[in-house]
Amino acid sequence: MNQSFGLHKEEKTYGMLCHLLAFSGVVIPLGNILGPLIIWLLKKDQSSYVDMHGKESLNFQISNMIYSIISGLLIFVLIGFITTPLLFIFWIAFTIIGSMRASEGNGYRYPLTIRFFK
Repeated sequence: MNQSFGLHKEEKTYGMLCHLLAFSGVVIPLGNILGPLIIWLLKKDQSSYVDMHGKESLNFQISNMIYSIISGLLIFVLIGFITTPLLFIFWIAFTIIGSMRASEGNGYRYPLTIRFFK
């Protein structure tokens, strides 16, 4: 989804934060969901752009958490030792891409994402 929006700089910043705050999950338990959720809840009614990026980020972070739990369980059958690091790299790369697209003023859809929020 590469649609361009006529946006204020503040909207781009909040859209980008919806993605970047997912990295707080590295130091804060569930921060990868709480960070984007807080920005989305505060700004979704003020900007359709932030609403879109907030939902997209939350959908990806929740999906990734589900995939991570499954991957962690797969460690018991050894394949998790391969899928877990790959999933972590996937998470970092696509979170950065989503952040960059938001800062550019473009829409973005994460791959392999379950759409909990539409």
